[in-house]
Amino acid sequence: MGLYGMMRTGVSGMAAQSNRLSTVADNIANSSTNGYKRAKAEFSSLVLPSSGGSYNSGGVTTSIRYEISKSGPLQYTTSGTDLAIEGNGFFVVQGTNGQPFLTRAGSFVPNADGELVNAAGYKLMGYSYANGVPAVTANGYAGLETVTIAQSELVATPSRNGSLTANLPAGSDVVAAADLPSANAATAQYTHKTSLVAYDNLGGKQLLDVYMTKTGADTWEVTVYDRADAAPDTSFPYANPPLATTTLTFDPTNGKLAGGSPTDISLTVPGGDTLTIDMSDMTQLDTGFSVTGKVDGSAPYAIDSVEISEDGTVFAQYADGSRRALYRIPLATVQSPDQLKVITGNVFSESADSGGVQLGFSGSGGLGKVTPGAVERSNVDIATELTDMIEAQRNYTANSKSFQTGSELMELLVNLKR
Repeated sequence: MGLYGMMRTGVSGMAAQSNRLSTVADNIANSSTNGYKRAKAEFSSLVLPSSGGSYNSGGVTTSIRYEISKSGPLQYTTSGTDLAIEGNGFFVVQGTNGQPFLTRAGSFVPNADGELVNAAGYKLMGYSYANGVPAVTANGYAGLETVTIAQSELVATPSRNGSLTANLPAGSDVVAAADLPSANAATAQYTHKTSLVAYDNLGGKQLLDVYMTKTGADTWEVTVYDRADAAPDTSFPYANPPLATTTLTFDPTNGKLAGGSPTDISLTVPGGDTLTIDMSDMTQLDTGFSVTGKVDGSAPYAIDSVEISEDGTVFAQYADGSRRALYRIPLATVQSPDQLKVITGNVFSESADSGGVQLGFSGSGGLGKVTPGAVERSNVDIATELTDMIEAQRNYTANSKSFQTGSELMELLVNLKR
């Protein structure tokens, strides 16, 4: 069995080095592939039992492993939809059959349907803001949707939040209760007036008249009307009651709102959503009237561009300069990344040895940080691969010599019989 074993061991060594050369060739071929993870052949000895002074040579076996947990260098680009991960984690993508996978290949561009896809055609997944601020599903893919940016779609954002900051002169005259704007009489009087533009559900502008009237020492009435209800060429009386009314109370010692005073006013925008206007910075000081205000929302605009922040939030940037959060991209991790199953297209799936997938947001729970405008290059080092190639070639040659020597000795042994 000695000569046969010697030849078998030589074949085993050549096969092992052949596998090693195959991984080197694959690594060199993918040295410029974004998100590619280096493959390497790990050797382990195969020992056969020996007895009675005879030695049975065994051989070598190989197992292929991938350096998935080793990050490649980041390369910055000019595309806002290119994404990289600085640290631990993977993007969640979806294949054509709807199955989710993990990847570090983050060069995403919109396809014909507005879906963000990478070079292998896998679609980026995220949580939608359609139903409010998203929360992550820690142990599965439930709730994830394909990140879709339809740039031709018109989007209107109704007003929901605003602020009004004003100084109401302390020396203003008090208006009688019967003549307050809230009474909506033709003889209504007010101390100061301003207007705010809000947006309804269809993106239409709704002009809101805001009256600020002194009702007594350190008290002011704030009343809001729909401008569309105003009488022609004047203001009062309005065709409908006020949208909202509240009374502010000021502290005479510092001119700021008193502790028990309301700090905001809420109303329903005509044809729109509930609008809450923050008035916590209102003052009553002995100086002139001044006012500033702002309200969110927007008229119908098409998406001009897409912006992705470091926390993974995908924003739509509109032509008017406003932006709206559409999705938040999670990151995934497993207990043993190097044990993930490697799939064509630089994607990975969980295996029995890798552990289950856990999801979280950028920078939380040991996960890395999303880096927009960059891609992760291959973690292959060409110099190392060329060195491994030469070493594998020499080892293959040495193993072939063992086989050749065994073959020659076997031929000699057969010829002894002749």
